[in-house]
Amino acid sequence: MAAVQPAAGETLMAIDGHSIAFRAYFALQHAQGFTTSGGQATAAVYSFLRILLKLLREWNPERIAVAFDLSRRSFRTEEYPEYKAGRDETPKELIEQVELIKELLDAMGIQQLTKENYEADDILATLAVEGEKSGMRVLVVSGDRDSFQLITDQVNVLYPGRSMTDLRQMTPAAIQERYGVAPQQYPEIAALVGEHADNLPGVPMVGEKIAAGWINQYGGLEGIFAHVAEIGGKRGESLRDNLDNVRRNRRLNHLVTDLDLGISVTDIEGLDFDVPRLERLFDKLEFGSIRKEVFGLTKAEGQTDTSAEGFQDRKIDEIASDIPPLDWLVPQAPVAIAIAGESGYKTRRIDRVALAQDSEQNKRSTQLIDLTTASDQMLTDLKQVLASFPLIVHSAKDAMHSLKGEGLEMGKSFNDISIMAYLLYSDMREYSVSVLARKYLDYQPPEPGEPDLFGTADYSYLTHEAGALIDLNNVLGEMISRRSLQPLLHEIELPLERILFEMEQLGIAVSAERMEQLHTDLQYQVESAQAAARADVGRTDLNLSSPKQLQEVLFDQLGLPKTRKTKTGYTTNAEALVGLYQRSHHPFLEHLLEHRDSIKLLQIVEGLISAIATDGRIHTRYHQNVTATGRLSSSEPNLQNIPIRTETGRRIRSAFVASMGYENLMSADYSQIEMRIMADLCGDEELIRAFASGEDLHRTMAAMVFGVPAEQVTPDLRSRVKATSYGLAYGLSAYGLSQQLKIPQGEAQQLMDRYFQRFGKIRDFLEATVAEARKRGYTTTQKGRRRYFNDLNSSNRQLRAMAERAALNAPIQGQAADIMKSAMIRVARALDEQQLKSRLLLQIHDELILEIAPGEAEQLRELVTREMTNTTQMRVPLTVSIGVGYSWQEAAH
Repeated sequence: MAAVQPAAGETLMAIDGHSIAFRAYFALQHAQGFTTSGGQATAAVYSFLRILLKLLREWNPERIAVAFDLSRRSFRTEEYPEYKAGRDETPKELIEQVELIKELLDAMGIQQLTKENYEADDILATLAVEGEKSGMRVLVVSGDRDSFQLITDQVNVLYPGRSMTDLRQMTPAAIQERYGVAPQQYPEIAALVGEHADNLPGVPMVGEKIAAGWINQYGGLEGIFAHVAEIGGKRGESLRDNLDNVRRNRRLNHLVTDLDLGISVTDIEGLDFDVPRLERLFDKLEFGSIRKEVFGLTKAEGQTDTSAEGFQDRKIDEIASDIPPLDWLVPQAPVAIAIAGESGYKTRRIDRVALAQDSEQNKRSTQLIDLTTASDQMLTDLKQVLASFPLIVHSAKDAMHSLKGEGLEMGKSFNDISIMAYLLYSDMREYSVSVLARKYLDYQPPEPGEPDLFGTADYSYLTHEAGALIDLNNVLGEMISRRSLQPLLHEIELPLERILFEMEQLGIAVSAERMEQLHTDLQYQVESAQAAARADVGRTDLNLSSPKQLQEVLFDQLGLPKTRKTKTGYTTNAEALVGLYQRSHHPFLEHLLEHRDSIKLLQIVEGLISAIATDGRIHTRYHQNVTATGRLSSSEPNLQNIPIRTETGRRIRSAFVASMGYENLMSADYSQIEMRIMADLCGDEELIRAFASGEDLHRTMAAMVFGVPAEQVTPDLRSRVKATSYGLAYGLSAYGLSQQLKIPQGEAQQLMDRYFQRFGKIRDFLEATVAEARKRGYTTTQKGRRRYFNDLNSSNRQLRAMAERAALNAPIQGQAADIMKSAMIRVARALDEQQLKSRLLLQIHDELILEIAPGEAEQLRELVTREMTNTTQMRVPLTVSIGVGYSWQEAAH
């Protein structure tokens, strides 16, 4: 395409990419909230983009180019190897982000230029001279003062000041005022004074003022050289001793202005967005409202508005706190609600509630209500708002608990910002309003302050939070829609929240007597193991929890083999101690490990006892946005860490019982769900047939792998194949399998190879899963649940291997999560539709625990089996094991 000749007064902007990226990196180096859910740092990219936006908006250049250094080597280092040698190595984080910056520039259609053996400054100098000759106005953006020599009436430098967005326009007059010389003479000052950043030593005792005085007095550097003998004093002597340095400095800081760049300034154009690619990059970087600003630079066809106007930029109407909300809220428009209070089962309450609503374009109304003094009319109106308006909340389940404490309830129509953010990026460490607003809105809502000396708290932050929820709903809602996550949000996650709320309210009955007896027995075990361990080594005062004392006993007194070296000696963690015991079988280690296990179990039981509420029940809290796989987690107390196969675990479960007025508990457990999902996803006919046979799956698979009749499969062969099957589903490596089976790593690898020879499609599926995730950056389940893996392309082998193992596991665990959540919704809905009094109490791993009302056992068994096995269509049918008993343990199977 023929070059377009510049119109009169056109602006060419030439940016030093590395210089600006470097400053951008250090400007936000320690800022929070600039890391993706997958661990990719983004502060430099964000800051660079923010600077670029400011430049483009303020100067509106018709043509734009960004120059980058190819390396630190150039013709300057050939002459002077110490050139820039004093600089620290470029941080790895910055190198990675420069590549991301280049990707963004490419997607925006911005020309990038490099030149072997030259620096970015030389490219900028060539562009500046050529641009000026072509009649353009040239703006050079650089943090390197060598660029000052380019300044003319038509060429200005935009130089960063105290902050990255403080870009100072350096003109001939500005240089003259600041340094006392013309721009073309600035390099002469630098030659005399030296450049610390470039490792160019100057003349000792000569500063900028002295250098400028000499330049003006003698007409420039050559004049100074001609009259050097006339300059007296110690400074003159110092100058004469360092003339070679000055001449070298001037040669090196001279910018090349006639490079062959393979492109003319008239070939450089303005923005040309690749919108889909930009969208993917913004998703990858997890950037929020800044993308709207980028798209606002051009009328790119098909662009989407993925942001909301910042809360701080809107016209805000603050409604008086005593005006009932129905008097000012616009019907049918969503209302954001932010709550200050407590959501725990024992402490649920509300102190203040803030309402926010957008009624007109760029107009937002907010109201802060004090529920401790609210009138009856205010409470009546608020109750109606909660029931009839579409709501926007953060952590809806917590809000339900708080409202319950005030006799209020949320209606069925709501969006939960924390759940929306979780579905978009399941690996984030925090989903608070503050973190999400900073990430997606470039806005930091005020944080709650500490109460004053009189105990009075300032709740003004709450209306800002409510407003931020509206903006987040707009941003995240667009992203949810674009990724087709609406079914997952509206059909699974949001309906599940209400079910989890009801389960948490209900809790499960506990036999305090059984728990207390177990506590007594575990205390005895701890004390007995401690006494035995101390007796084994003859030290009655030995602290078994002291790593230092244990190192003395294990490695000095007993002379056992050294474990892994640490900063404080040799590790005494559980894995190391188990390894030592397996090699030595020393009784001290046996009793030490028994002591540690007993303490862990005692702590679990103590946590359960302290969690028993006044109603005699434990009300665990479920979390939908903690595990990256989509699985639920529980806390306060954690019911998922109760041992499954140990005697103590069975005794713990025996303390969970049916409450008065109910017959029994029912346990409904998915059978081998991960293996069934893997068989369905990979389509391996042998594996599918193994399920269809109805026989012992792992025995049947072992017979296939080892080529023996099923009746000849030993328990050891069966356990090896079972461990391999589940290990693959969880991304286990050959090393991990060897540790689990206590066999050499080579033998574990041979077992995996043999397994794959028989079940080849499993291997193909796993390899294809990682390859697709590496290409797309994420895995997905059948229902669209995504998990991102930025480290799949990491240069760090360990990080890459960890990401590969996690990517293998994600589709299987994600689908298992989708199935279980769907099952809970179906079971709860069926219980309601059939008007049964039996109720859903707990969800633990792949198991549901229900309480059976009198006379409903068979009907409930049929209902639960039907609903749990029909959550999805698979080539391998889901099966559910049902057990019934007075306690959880008796109902287990």
